[in-house]
Amino acid sequence: MVSRRDLGSWLEGPRQSNEQQWPGQRLGLPRSGPGSVARVGRRVAALMIDWGLSYLIALWLFGGTDLGILAVFAAEQILLVGTLGYSIGHRLVGISVRRLDGSAPGPLPAIVRTLLLCLVIPAVVFDQDQRGLHDRVMSTILVRM
Repeated sequence: MVSRRDLGSWLEGPRQSNEQQWPGQRLGLPRSGPGSVARVGRRVAALMIDWGLSYLIALWLFGGTDLGILAVFAAEQILLVGTLGYSIGHRLVGISVRRLDGSAPGPLPAIVRTLLLCLVIPAVVFDQDQRGLHDRVMSTILVRM
């Protein structure tokens, strides 16, 4: 049974909650602009750019085999994200991979993150901060530049 106490009154105003109001708030990231969590549209655009470039390179080197495309994609992610903090697609759409302390991910996190990214499932399961499982495992996050 629902009582008046459950519903509250319009005189009380909106209910206060401890829920975060935007992705990344509990991590201390801004709502928008540089340093904010990169949204899904930018991530998908970066992935499409990286996958397209990987396809073209694999077509040239290996004749376009599926394994060749995946190998080129993984190599790009490991090398560029591990050293620069972003891939070609990330750079073009204005996002980068950072550790939670703001530093670049480094080689080992880039390797593990890329292997999990190539499995696809960890990348499409998000938390409240829009971090995929591959980012959560390595304590990284995609942010706007």
